[in-house]
Amino acid sequence: MKRDAWKGKGFLKGLFLILLLGLTIDSHNALAMTNEECLECHSDEGITREADDSSVYVNPDVFAKSVHGGEDCMSCHTDAKGEDEHPPHLKKVQCSMCHEDIAKTFDGIIHGKAHGDKKQTAPSCKSCHGTHDILPPDDPASKVYILNIPATCSRCHWKEKAGGGKGTLPKNAMNIHGKAIEGGITVAAVCTTCHGSHDVVAYTNPASPVSYKKLKKTCTRCHAGLPAIHKNVIKPSIWVKDPAKIPLCIQCHLPHGKRKLKYPQVFTDDYCLKCHSNPNLIRPDRKGGIDSLYVDTDEYDEFAGTMHKKKGLTCVMCHPKMDREENPVCKNAGPVDCSTCHADVFNDYLHSVHGIKRSGELDPNAPSCVDCHGKHAILAKDNPDSLINPINIPRLCASCHAKGEKASIRRGEGVDVVSTYLKSVHGDGLENGGLVVSASCVDCHGGHKILPSSNPKSTVNKGNIRQTCEKCHYGVGIKLAQSVHNPPFGADKSLFPACTDCHTSHEILRGTDPNYRRHEIQACAKCHPEEAETYLESYHGKAAFLVGGERVAHCSDCHGSHDILAVTDPLSTLSGENAVKTCRKCHPKANLSFTTYRTHASHWDKEKNPDMYYSFIAMTSLLLGTFAIFGIHTILWIPRSLKERLKMKKDSDA
Repeated sequence: MKRDAWKGKGFLKGLFLILLLGLTIDSHNALAMTNEECLECHSDEGITREADDSSVYVNPDVFAKSVHGGEDCMSCHTDAKGEDEHPPHLKKVQCSMCHEDIAKTFDGIIHGKAHGDKKQTAPSCKSCHGTHDILPPDDPASKVYILNIPATCSRCHWKEKAGGGKGTLPKNAMNIHGKAIEGGITVAAVCTTCHGSHDVVAYTNPASPVSYKKLKKTCTRCHAGLPAIHKNVIKPSIWVKDPAKIPLCIQCHLPHGKRKLKYPQVFTDDYCLKCHSNPNLIRPDRKGGIDSLYVDTDEYDEFAGTMHKKKGLTCVMCHPKMDREENPVCKNAGPVDCSTCHADVFNDYLHSVHGIKRSGELDPNAPSCVDCHGKHAILAKDNPDSLINPINIPRLCASCHAKGEKASIRRGEGVDVVSTYLKSVHGDGLENGGLVVSASCVDCHGGHKILPSSNPKSTVNKGNIRQTCEKCHYGVGIKLAQSVHNPPFGADKSLFPACTDCHTSHEILRGTDPNYRRHEIQACAKCHPEEAETYLESYHGKAAFLVGGERVAHCSDCHGSHDILAVTDPLSTLSGENAVKTCRKCHPKANLSFTTYRTHASHWDKEKNPDMYYSFIAMTSLLLGTFAIFGIHTILWIPRSLKERLKMKKDSDA
């Protein structure tokens, strides 16, 4: 009985406690302001804070779509309690109430420490995520969406404009990652991919993903095939054991397109020069001779002004296969592999005649990169001292292709192409006139992808030579496009003349040069043998052939050179009034009747010249008939003449 009474009292006590808790919660809610009550004021676009007159407007629609749209205002603004209005000075929102782990991480890094030190430029949570407009990271409108990260970071880490002031271009927009982001590639690396998001630390901190010890791991998260790509340069085992022994990714591939970090290096240039500055440093070469490993300090001083030094390259970047376990450390370094940085150019070289000879046929005489560019003192193309400066190109190529040199002997060339080139209009302009815009060997043949003229892809192939020449002679190309020598669409280009058919290849002369004019008829005769023959039978042709006659009219004087048109074309130099003007260049008194003179008329062409043909037949028949009659008369007269002579002799003897 007592136990039952006790149970009844316990039930009443529990019910009382529940009612008391409900009243407490209800009283608390009565003091708290609802979102609707907050927005009655804060949805007004003109509302401002009394203390500093700054806007405290909250867009209800934007807030509703945010990640916090389902939360109460009081969840973040905990001190905004009251039946009518909140205190005038609310405390700053503490994101750590919900995001404790992230807040602890943030407080211990660069951004958090700067914020803790109350630095004016230090970012807080809202600097990156926003306030009432916070969206999830996978929302394209979010400030921390992958494609928006560079713009968000650039609000603080933006590029300084020349002359002061700040721009708005993110630094990484200059490199391949930035360009990919601009193209909408969501898997491209952004600031947070490499540096982290809430745990950003200085690159000098060993814990940083971009520290020299962790950089390789960070890069290979995306570039998983990196060791395979660099297998000719980097031994993966060395890379893993000591990343500082070889060039790091960021030393060749600049991080933000402009700035370069200075990571520690094991092998400095001074370290290498301790041995290689010795003139007596040698090693056996592949041919059984001696190969000098001496690096001239004067040449190395010149290296300071070279392309490689200007880009910050050091010895170990070109000679990366160093190993502390070897003595000396560069014992197995091997030759420099230029393809590490110049992959596209090296690929062109491998498919060229030089690369095929050297790599495919193992011809030791075939040139390599250093033969044309040098070793340490590699200078820019526009430097007059550079081996590949246009002024020096003929001499560089002549070291192999001059008559008697290795390339000329191997090819069996009987003509010194280099010497011939130097006498040409191009060579004369370059050598004697100092015109660096004058065509040199590489302008026609290419620099790295040099192919034989028989190759359809060669720049000097008959099908491509016109495009090659038009790089400089653009105006001539326009004229050719309108001339009879221009192949119609779909026509066989081999049936039409190319530049080298008229001007040859290396011994190109000016059109006004007497030597060129003497050989002009031979050039035209290649395609127009009948016209050339009839020209030589004309007054002009006989004068040109017998006397030389540089002033005598040649093919181009009448037909033009590059703008040759059909005679039926009104714009042709031999059409109507244009023919009179053409003839008057040599014959001032020429008129329209004068132009009826048939230069290429032939008495053998019955269809084109029937009058001449029949006249020739008639006159020839008359001439032959006359000679035949008088020949027969003479023959018949011989016996009578002999008889009369004998009779006269007998009479004289009697």
